[in-house]
Amino acid sequence: MYSNDRCTWSFINLLHTCFSQGAAVIMSARTYADFTTQATFEIKKCDVFKLDEGPATQVVLTRDEGLQYYRTMQTMRRMELKADQLYKQKIIRGFCHLYDGQEACAVGIEASINLSDHLITAYRAHGYTYTRGGTVKEIMAELTGRRGGIAKGKGGSMHMYCKHFYGGNGIVGAQVPLGAGVALACKYQGNNELCVCLYGDGAANQGQIFETYNMAALWKLPVIFICENNRYGMGTSVERAAASTDYFKRGEFIPGLRVDGMDVLCVREATRFAADHCRSGKGPILMELQTYRYHGHSMSDPGVSYRTREEIQEVRSKSDPISMLKDRMLSNNMASVEELKEIDVEVRKEIEDAAQFATTDPEPPLEELCNHIFCDMPSLEVRGTNPWAKLKSVS
Repeated sequence: MYSNDRCTWSFINLLHTCFSQGAAVIMSARTYADFTTQATFEIKKCDVFKLDEGPATQVVLTRDEGLQYYRTMQTMRRMELKADQLYKQKIIRGFCHLYDGQEACAVGIEASINLSDHLITAYRAHGYTYTRGGTVKEIMAELTGRRGGIAKGKGGSMHMYCKHFYGGNGIVGAQVPLGAGVALACKYQGNNELCVCLYGDGAANQGQIFETYNMAALWKLPVIFICENNRYGMGTSVERAAASTDYFKRGEFIPGLRVDGMDVLCVREATRFAADHCRSGKGPILMELQTYRYHGHSMSDPGVSYRTREEIQEVRSKSDPISMLKDRMLSNNMASVEELKEIDVEVRKEIEDAAQFATTDPEPPLEELCNHIFCDMPSLEVRGTNPWAKLKSVS
C-alpha cells in the first residue's frame, strides 16, 4: 500500500512538473507572440535646402529592426567604453577618438545603404568599422596593435579598413576628395552604387571640401556628403569656429538636409532619401547630422574645459540614442525589459572576450612590417632606416 501511494504521489508530482513547465513554455510563447511586430512613429522633420520635399516624417519600425539597431548601438557603446578603460590602463596607446553618443549616425546610415555601397570617414572610425563588417575582436586587437587586428596591428585607432570601407583617415578633411573619387568610380562603372563620405564640423571649413563639392556637382557624382556635427571641433564650439553653422547649406549648389543625428530613425529615413536621390542620377546631396560626443575630442582631451559636465549629462538624459530607441520599443510593446537586458549581457560578454583576445594576441613581428604595401604583387625588398637594412614586402 505504501509503495502504491508513493508511486501515485510520484506520478502526481511528475504531472505537476510537466504542467508547470509546459505552462511556462506556453506563457513564454504567448508573450513573444503578443509583441507588436511593427509600429509607426512620428519623427522630427528635417530642414531642407534646395529641395521641394524632404524625408518622410511618419516611419515604420519592425520589431526585428529595432532589436538589431539596439544590439548594434549597444555593441558600439560598450566597445568604446572598453577602449576608454584599456587606454587609461596604457594598453591602448597613441591617438584614440571615441564614438560613444553618436551611435545613431552610423546605425541609421548603414540601415539605408547596401554593404556593396562604399563608405569613408575621418579618424573617429571604430563604429563604422563595425557596421561595415569588422568584428569587435578585430577592432579591439587593432587598438592594442596586435597581429589579429583588422589592419594586422599596423593601423591603430585611426586606420581601420574592410571591404568597401576606406578608413579611418588621419588628415582632417582629406577623406572627402577620396570619397568623391570612389563615387566617380561608381559612376564610371555604372554599378548603381554610391559613396557615403563623412567628415566633422571641425573639417567643414577645409578648402578641399569645397573643391570636392564643385567637382561632385559638376560631374553629378553619386556621393552623400555627411557632416557629423557634434558641436565641437576639438575644443572649439561650432559658433566660435564657423561664420555659418548651417552646414547643410554649405554645398551652395548641392541640395542639403539637416537631420536629428541622435534619432536612429531620423538618420535612417534621411539617408534613404539621400540614397534615392543619388541613385536616380541627380548627383550629390549633403546631410548635416546634429549629434553629440560624450567623450572629449580624443582620449587626451578630458572634454570638460570647454563645456560643462551638466551639458553632457543633459544630453545623456534627454537625447541618448540608445535610450530613445529603447523607450520607443518598450512603450509600444515591441520588446520586454528582460529581453533587452539579455542583449546587454550578451554584448558585455562579447566585448570582454574581445578585450581578452586583444590583450593576449601577439604583436606582429618586425618581418611583417612592410607587408601589404601592394596588392597581388611579387614580393619585393624595401629599404629600412639605412641602406643596409633590408625588409621584405609580401602582398
